[in-house]
Amino acid sequence: MTDGPRQRSSTAGSAKDAAAQKESGGVALKKEIGLVSACGIIVGNIIGSGIFVSPKGVLENASSVGLALIVWIITGIITAIGALCYAELGVTIPKSGGDYSYVKDIFGGLAGFLRLWIAVLVIYPTNQAVIALTFSNYVLQPLFPTCFPPENGLRLLAGVCLLLLTWVNCSSVRWATRVQDIFTAGKLLALALIIIMGIVQICKGEYYWLEPVNAFEPFQDYDVGLIALAFLQGSFAYGGWNFLNYVTEELVDPYVNLPRAIFISIPLVTFVYVFANIAYVTAMSPQELLASNAVAVTFGEKLLGVMAWIMPISVALSTFGGVNGSLFTSSRLFFAGAREGHLPSLLAMIHVKRCTPIPALAFTCLSTLLMLCTSDMYTLINYVGFINYLFYGVTVAGQIVLRIKQPNIHRPIKISLIWPVIYLIFWAFLLIFSLYSEPVVCGIGLAIMLTGVPVYFLGVYWDNKPQCFDTFVDKMTYLGQKMCVVVYPAESGGSSSGGGEEGEEMKEARSPLSREDGDNHKAEDC
Repeated sequence: MTDGPRQRSSTAGSAKDAAAQKESGGVALKKEIGLVSACGIIVGNIIGSGIFVSPKGVLENASSVGLALIVWIITGIITAIGALCYAELGVTIPKSGGDYSYVKDIFGGLAGFLRLWIAVLVIYPTNQAVIALTFSNYVLQPLFPTCFPPENGLRLLAGVCLLLLTWVNCSSVRWATRVQDIFTAGKLLALALIIIMGIVQICKGEYYWLEPVNAFEPFQDYDVGLIALAFLQGSFAYGGWNFLNYVTEELVDPYVNLPRAIFISIPLVTFVYVFANIAYVTAMSPQELLASNAVAVTFGEKLLGVMAWIMPISVALSTFGGVNGSLFTSSRLFFAGAREGHLPSLLAMIHVKRCTPIPALAFTCLSTLLMLCTSDMYTLINYVGFINYLFYGVTVAGQIVLRIKQPNIHRPIKISLIWPVIYLIFWAFLLIFSLYSEPVVCGIGLAIMLTGVPVYFLGVYWDNKPQCFDTFVDKMTYLGQKMCVVVYPAESGGSSSGGGEEGEEMKEARSPLSREDGDNHKAEDC
């Protein structure tokens, strides 16, 4: 197998077009994500609506304010350790696709496909749909002060939000990153206001629930199972810390900016989460906080007076930026999956002028719009949340496996193996507890994931498909190319790149693992 991504045999016609395109110079994903935008992607994807709306999951299960704050700090530290592991993997295997690409290259095609399958089928469409619905709820709520906004109105506005942001992402990577930067700055300013108001409250002597005697006074009996659940809730609140790894190939100087963005963003988010929760308890008792359906709004009503409208607007802006960040990163995951032959090859193409993965973005948007039409998306999130967390641990374990299998591979960053071991111990504790406490939910999640096994063998592993099927796929791919004006991107390590430092970096990173993967899979290179 030569260096470069694998394509399905059914796309032979399109592969010839790609070769011709490469000979004429080709197009490629643009490196337009600098350090600021990289930090914006991480922070913007981690900080959604949760810290504004319902940061009470941790407090409810921790049983006291003091223990809840400790949980926020520890989960932030564990998240930082996981991000360290991903930083090494990201510069060792500098391909877009994040943990999907790492799992596939280290453990093989089936494991990678199952990660992709659960992401395509449920995780990203449902998460984006929920964030978009939260946005529409906070935008429409002022128009319906005495009742809930109509369900159809919420879904319609959520759909408009998705379509608008998909158009922005299709138009320009720079536009998408600017939107992300602006809305991330907006949510950080809103959280800074909350923290400053908390400091003012402390200066006024309003710190009853922060005094050690009161902070650790339980409002319900401590329970090991509930405390474990608090850690699980805290870990979910930091979800999105790995999203920058999905867009590695679009980072300016990824060997420097990927780890640097992680080192800046995770401590920043941990600081914001901890001090926002401290601010909340300066104005509300634990009982008031648990009773509120929108904690930041209640906080604003208590302390901001006529300026209380700032909080619901902040939530709306935060969720709008969250939808943008999720669309941007998840479309790159689907793009990477198609490039490796695990999704229809059309999704691996980019626009000839804008250099954006329009088919992947359109697919992401369409799947999310379909989720808006179902009433079961919250149930689906519960089922597959366990699987999502499962693959975090599998990916970090892959770092250890890669050290054993490829000890001499070039690693611009090489951390001590004690860090992945610490992360895996914490991960195993939460995973075992999840299986013990909710075996049915976890079992259904595993069953949903395993539906991808026959799909993999029929759609990916089986090369000798009927000629009529190959012809149909070629025609649909060609039609999609004409409609979206897209082609296969030039390979960074190929001849079209004109050599250069970037091509050598990608070639060096791909060759050790790609050759090994190629020995186990029959495929046709584009």
